[in-house]
Amino acid sequence: MRYLLPYIKKYRKEAVLAPLFKMLEACFDLLVPLIVADIIDNGIGREDNTYILIRFGWLVGMAVLGLSCTVVAQYFSARAAIGTATGLRHSLIAKIQTLGFTELDTIGTSTLVTRMTSDVNQVQNGVNLFLRLFLRSPFIVFGSMIMAFLIDAKIALVFVAAIAILFVIVFGMMALTKPRYGRVQNALDSVTEEVRENLGGVRVIRAFGREELQEEEFRTANTLLYRAQMRVGRLVALLNPLTYLVVNTAIILVLWLGAGKVNDGTLLSGDIIALINYVSQILVELVKLANTIVALGKALAGVSRIGEVLDTESSIRYGNESADAESAEAVRFENVSLRYHGAGDASLSNVTFRAMRGETVGIIGGTGSGKSSLVHLIPRFYDATSGEVFLSGKPIRALSKEALLSSVAIVDQRPRLFSGTVRENLLWGKGDATDEELWEALEIAQAADFIREKPKGLDEPVTAGGSNFSGGQRQRLTIARAVVSHADILILDDSTSALDYATDAALRRALRTLPSHMTVFIVSQRTGSIAYADRILVLEDGELVGEGKHESLLATSSVYREIYESQFKGETKA
Repeated sequence: MRYLLPYIKKYRKEAVLAPLFKMLEACFDLLVPLIVADIIDNGIGREDNTYILIRFGWLVGMAVLGLSCTVVAQYFSARAAIGTATGLRHSLIAKIQTLGFTELDTIGTSTLVTRMTSDVNQVQNGVNLFLRLFLRSPFIVFGSMIMAFLIDAKIALVFVAAIAILFVIVFGMMALTKPRYGRVQNALDSVTEEVRENLGGVRVIRAFGREELQEEEFRTANTLLYRAQMRVGRLVALLNPLTYLVVNTAIILVLWLGAGKVNDGTLLSGDIIALINYVSQILVELVKLANTIVALGKALAGVSRIGEVLDTESSIRYGNESADAESAEAVRFENVSLRYHGAGDASLSNVTFRAMRGETVGIIGGTGSGKSSLVHLIPRFYDATSGEVFLSGKPIRALSKEALLSSVAIVDQRPRLFSGTVRENLLWGKGDATDEELWEALEIAQAADFIREKPKGLDEPVTAGGSNFSGGQRQRLTIARAVVSHADILILDDSTSALDYATDAALRRALRTLPSHMTVFIVSQRTGSIAYADRILVLEDGELVGEGKHESLLATSSVYREIYESQFKGETKA
């Protein structure tokens, strides 16, 4: 509940008024059997039609008032439930934005999606039902028992026994179903992950004819979800039969005991009808309570899973220092090693190098050599397992988040564009950039030509993921987005792989026109893309095995020479 209370407190009025109006409605419900008994005993028994009509008018009036109370209660409970769910979603997305890549990798994207959607919806439904029924149903149950005592104390003992047994059944079912609903939600995570992978990789699946394999994997995950739901479903299915059994047994006992009292003249027939009505009310309310318990079981499982995310602490802790704009040193690694969470081997081992301000640094190596891992340490996507990374002469852990983000711009391997317009995507780099700055960045990224050809230019729509642009166009737009930020350090992480050689060469020439203070890191598989760099880092199995210019590395680094010779020796260095 500690995760919900801060949000429910914002809706104190609604959270109080909803159950109050429900209790008022319940009071009218408790009076109905007494009025019906009065009609039977004093109206029908005496054949007094006027008396019957007056009491019937009372019933209609209470029905109208009860309906009005129900509508008001529904409004307030829905308002409180939706507001609570909205607050939870805001907190979840805010928390996710603070988590480091390590935590995001550990938790997993699919489970975060499930917790943001399904789990929050379960909580919303649970809060709504709780405010409407969790107090009303017990009030009706105990109120019916009290009214039964007012009619006949001996028969009322049947109510006491029935209520005690029913509460054991209901709350026992709640205790049994809560962990099982947690397992259902975990199985739903797996189904979500399968759907996400299939939708994201649909082209690859079809290209390799792997539809049947993916269907089988989805079927396996879906079967696990089905079995988890069936296990809890079989358990929940016992709830209604058990409650009906207890209540109908109580009705039989009331009729049996009441028949003798009517014959003795100690009870009137209307009193028996009232007692039966109270038993029926107990039945209806306990069925509602049972359904509420099921919903609360799901909600509690959802709250627990949401709480796991909210309680997760980011491994990234920022300092409060600013970058040193006068430092001649841009980046320095001192014996840096990196091991991802849960990985067996280190991705980087004892890497040491220095990049000066204004230099262009090329990074090359075989697949899995640690190139992306190295550049991901510069914007602090991950923290080094050992060693120290310095930015502008200061330990990177000492810098504030604002100082770090304003100093580094990165273009990832996979170009990511967001729904909106070209302008809105570029303004991610610099929110107050002018059109002139945007076109300048597009020119450098070799994207200006195809944007000018678009009917709306900078206001051309971009679909989610940029699917209305080709792979090369998306890469150039993401490069332009990074360039417009005017960051001190620009990282291109294999972000020109979809470009042809001519466009790649033109991009490299344009990058040389960037301000002299900007340090550029270029991760590439092509030796031609980094041959002109002031410094080239050669990685193999996470270790720095070569450092220097193109010509010296050809002479001194067998790894670099092998990569170079595996490509065209006649490749121009541009």
